[in-house]
Amino acid sequence: MNTPFWGPDFDSLVSTDPEIADVVLGELDRLRGGLQLIASENLASPAVLAALGSTLSNKYAEGYPGRRYYGGCERVDVAEEIGIARARELFGAEHANLQPHSGASANLAAYAAFCEPGDVVLAMDLKQGGHLTHGSPVNLSGRWFEPVAYGVRQDTELIDYDQVRDLALEHRPRMIIAGATAYPRLIDFAAFRAVADEVGAILVVDAAHFIGLVAGKVIPSPVPFADVVTFTTHKVLRGPRGGAILCRAEHAKAIDKAVFPFTQGGPLMHSVAAKAVALKEAATTEFQGYATQVVANAAALARGLEAEGMRVVSGGTDTHLALLDVRPLDVTGAEAERRCGDATITLNKNAIPFDPEPPAVGSGIRVGSPSVTTQGMTEPEMAEIARLVGRAIREPAQAGQVAAAVGRLTAAHPAYPRD
Repeated sequence: MNTPFWGPDFDSLVSTDPEIADVVLGELDRLRGGLQLIASENLASPAVLAALGSTLSNKYAEGYPGRRYYGGCERVDVAEEIGIARARELFGAEHANLQPHSGASANLAAYAAFCEPGDVVLAMDLKQGGHLTHGSPVNLSGRWFEPVAYGVRQDTELIDYDQVRDLALEHRPRMIIAGATAYPRLIDFAAFRAVADEVGAILVVDAAHFIGLVAGKVIPSPVPFADVVTFTTHKVLRGPRGGAILCRAEHAKAIDKAVFPFTQGGPLMHSVAAKAVALKEAATTEFQGYATQVVANAAALARGLEAEGMRVVSGGTDTHLALLDVRPLDVTGAEAERRCGDATITLNKNAIPFDPEPPAVGSGIRVGSPSVTTQGMTEPEMAEIARLVGRAIREPAQAGQVAAAVGRLTAAHPAYPRD
């Protein structure tokens, strides 16, 4: 059997555009030489990357399988149909749409399917863990709709479900969004469903951060409770950068029309195929083991960082991420991020609940375990990583020594190991 031609090989890139080739190689070196603790990132498999770099990138395929606006879609139709079937089976969903270009695109489609400009939408406050697309005033969601924000309790830093219900009863939202970008705990989907039913709202669960843990069967699924589930494919799920939507059958037509033609044109068929590959990988017992380790590693990392003097927001984590208050170390989140970056540890500054600092500064950091778990690291390595993060923040003059220790750790657990 002949090896398929995936597209221009890397030697061709080197000869055609050595500047961009150097960027690609430099990024590979960065991944191999540092610790990647961004909770919203992961290391896609070579199979996923192969689909992304394939000739499917060439095909314009506006519409849906069997209903395209261009000819020649016979093969890409098969890829999309395979991916849809895999998504429905993996998550037990009645309908799936793999065309959204991103999580933000998926959320926009949910708004488009159910809301009119000016409608009230109840979602989590960005300052307490929510996402830009949940009603931030700088985002379309906050400009075109009427956002009402719920948050966490100040004493526990857990979602205030009483507040969610009170706000819903007061404002009667058209749509309620459950989900967050910096909330480390499980979400009570049944509680949100009950509130949505009480006020006649559509319930959308933004599962971008944790859908991979649902696929790995280590946390509860929102699918039985939500009208719509939006998610990204590039976090714990370990697929290509992109978005997807699951929904009940009764909403399938509205969701599909909201994606195309209302908010998007032609889908990225190479990305759709890569999503299908990731979904197949996520259906394996190996992925379930991976997801289990992701959660264990996040908990171990949080414990280790607490031992380094940081305060763990909400007292712990149930997922792949942890939020740490770094004020006990007498730094801001932005400064902690910079110092860790100098030591080849990549993480992000983050606001914490009731943060006195502006978002661009923040009093916290957010860390995640997906990438380092993909590299084969477990709890002992999480303890070492925590020590290195603590040292990088407390002793910025020792950044070189910390980077050297990071290099030894990643050499033993490399990203994209050389054959």
